[in-house]
Amino acid sequence: MLKVSTVNVNGIRAAYRRGMADWLATADPQILLLQEVRASDEIITEHLGSEWHLIHRAGAAKGRNGVAVASRYPLTAVRSGLGPPETEDQVGRWVEADLEVPGPGRITVASAYVHSGTAGTPAMDDKYAFLDKVTARLGELIAGGRDVVVGGDVNIAHREVDIRNWKGNLKSAGFLPAERAYLDAWLEQGWVDLGRRHGGDGPGPFTWWSWRGQAYNNDAGWRIDYQYATPELAESVTSVRVDRAPSYAERFSDHAPLTVTYGR
Repeated sequence: MLKVSTVNVNGIRAAYRRGMADWLATADPQILLLQEVRASDEIITEHLGSEWHLIHRAGAAKGRNGVAVASRYPLTAVRSGLGPPETEDQVGRWVEADLEVPGPGRITVASAYVHSGTAGTPAMDDKYAFLDKVTARLGELIAGGRDVVVGGDVNIAHREVDIRNWKGNLKSAGFLPAERAYLDAWLEQGWVDLGRRHGGDGPGPFTWWSWRGQAYNNDAGWRIDYQYATPELAESVTSVRVDRAPSYAERFSDHAPLTVTYGR
């Protein structure tokens, strides 16, 4: 069995101050995909512990972006970024690693952090440019014939069941038709959206809630954190869960971890 968790930590130092260590000890994944790390390799290791094997790509600007793969098993190869060319806003948004693990054997995992974007601004152009690169890389990975998991904060709710207030967000970044079409294309490539496959009819289960107001208490969230798997690996999944904190006060991030258990 192989347990993989993905989570946008919204700054790993802040997440640990809020209790991430307790969640990690309970969830006990063998592979951890992190987004918005906002820290150096040394700080990540200081918090996670030296027993983890790590590949991390920081953002171009200090305190921004940052993605990582942390694994209990040694990394046999690593790749960082989608390019060239890689624009400054794309740095710290994609990292992948190859591993040899018991059960599934050879596997590739990737941690992705897609731009949030703002409708009608150049920030959306940046988001679409990065999504073009992600789509091309996903095509290469699924054509490679090995088991692959791609997890992370995609900043797109795919369908109406993936966002509580979908009618009020039809013109909002994160739920625009052009954004959602990318997720359609990934499924057409053959990728399996495990959160949706195992999440029932919805609405939800959501993975992100605003810090503001009563969004968390009212479960007015978005499903924007995903694990996509290649088809054969997806068939081995035994469980998928969103590790939603029991209360607003017990959250360590505005995102909840998504944990998937794979087996053969």
